[in-house]
Amino acid sequence: MKTSLRNHLKGKIVNIIRGQVVSEIEIETAAGTVASMITTHSLDHLEFKVGDSALAVVKATEVGVEKP
Repeated sequence: MKTSLRNHLKGKIVNIIRGQVVSEIEIETAAGTVASMITTHSLDHLEFKVGDSALAVVKATEVGVEKP
């Protein structure tokens, strides 16, 4: 599959929080854990399960920085 998105993080699904409309998927990558909200329909269509390999593809138009 071709994509214009340039930030790809390979990893493994470590947690899924299933909701009625949207679900959260946590992917453990070499850069750390990435969380993504997707529709529950997409979760079912892609048949994601904990332990599956996944690719987090990130498109960020803005990155905020704050001092703790």
